[in-house]
Amino acid sequence: MSSDAALPADFLAALAEGFPQDFLTREPEELKEYGRDWTRVYTPAPSAVALPRTTDEVARLLALCHRHGVAVVPSGGRTGLAGGAVAARGELVLSLRRMARMGPVDLLGNTVRVQAGAVTEAVHRHCAEHGLTWPVDFASKGSSTVGGNIATNAGGVKVIRYGLTRNWVLGLQVVTAEGRVLELNGALEKNNTGLDLRQLFIGSEGTLGVITEATLKLTQVPGKQDVFLFAVPDVAAVLRLFRDAREQTAFVISAYEFFTDRCLARVQRHRKLRSPFEADSGCYVLLEAESRDASAVEAWLGSLFERGLVTDGTQAQGAAQAQELWALREGISESLSATGLPHKNDISLPVAGLEAFCAELEAVFQARYPGWEICLFGHIGDGNLHVNVMKPDAMDKAEFLAHTKQADPTMFELVRKHAGSISAEHGIGLLKKDYLGYSRSEEELVLLRALKRTLDPRGLLNPGKVLDA
Repeated sequence: MSSDAALPADFLAALAEGFPQDFLTREPEELKEYGRDWTRVYTPAPSAVALPRTTDEVARLLALCHRHGVAVVPSGGRTGLAGGAVAARGELVLSLRRMARMGPVDLLGNTVRVQAGAVTEAVHRHCAEHGLTWPVDFASKGSSTVGGNIATNAGGVKVIRYGLTRNWVLGLQVVTAEGRVLELNGALEKNNTGLDLRQLFIGSEGTLGVITEATLKLTQVPGKQDVFLFAVPDVAAVLRLFRDAREQTAFVISAYEFFTDRCLARVQRHRKLRSPFEADSGCYVLLEAESRDASAVEAWLGSLFERGLVTDGTQAQGAAQAQELWALREGISESLSATGLPHKNDISLPVAGLEAFCAELEAVFQARYPGWEICLFGHIGDGNLHVNVMKPDAMDKAEFLAHTKQADPTMFELVRKHAGSISAEHGIGLLKKDYLGYSRSEEELVLLRALKRTLDPRGLLNPGKVLDA
């Protein structure tokens, strides 16, 4: 851990004079916890953790940091998987944990104003009382926060139906690196007055400003959702089933998720969950859909076996069984980390190009990871694959990380060949920074660097993340 001396004495004196006594913590366990995210690749080493309660406190803190040259790492639920919330070089962590207030739901405008530290699942419960929802949903919803979701433009399991987080944010309150407070767009559905500055901060990973409040756009809670789990032999079959499901008019797809047998084995080992199928299969598909025509859905289900599109399947009979099926999918990330060391890649392809890409992906595995355990899962309905390479038991961590670092460019070249992205939803952070050029042109990178210098002239906000100055 970094020592207290990492922060200037006059900076500490100003904090002591102008902020509450419990504003700053340097407890070793809290430094360790707040200094890292879910990547567990980097050793946390923050100098301290600031815990503001209001936007005014955030603004005054950032003004002080700008004046004294103190680097800041904004922190939400720290559920990211790209090292974007890691403080490994003595930075000050700015945690939004205490800023979790949620305002009343506006039933006419279908909006709600919340502080950035509000937990995603808490927002869902808050809005559900009125038959509304913020349709941003993923396995980490019980820990992730609104500010972090917005800063990373989070994806999740419902993107196929609702799109990314940026589609559900009407307005932002943002504090700049110099401590200026910006109110961007409010609760307006329409605002055609030039560049939409709100969008600059969505997906910027805390490198351009700190989001402190947001006005969220809500939608009606969807109707009854049917949840199915299908067994299919391989990834090609996953894609064939998706093509067939997408062509149906009997239902609206809310989620189309898949995972391999290796993922299932890790979940069963960690969470002690049971598979609903007697026989093992190469891959599994979890389909959630809102039915428009129950009899047509029944006919479609029967035809899947007749046409050989699935080898087995089950439909949840009630909410409890639906949760059990979802647990098999949503427990994967946690289970992989609990039972081994995964090297994660979060890639996306145009949906129409998935089949061609996946056909070539196996050759990459054979060449770069012969005999290694590869755990594939993802939101394949929106073109997103999560590729997890598991560390062999006999290999030490340093050797494993060195090997995967050397192997990643081969996969990223294939992603570029098929016009995809090296990061679908996890962001760039520290882990993907060296590879950003596979998805963004040099002309784009020049503009991104210029934007960073304009909004953060001293380079103090989440330094070293996404791109270098």
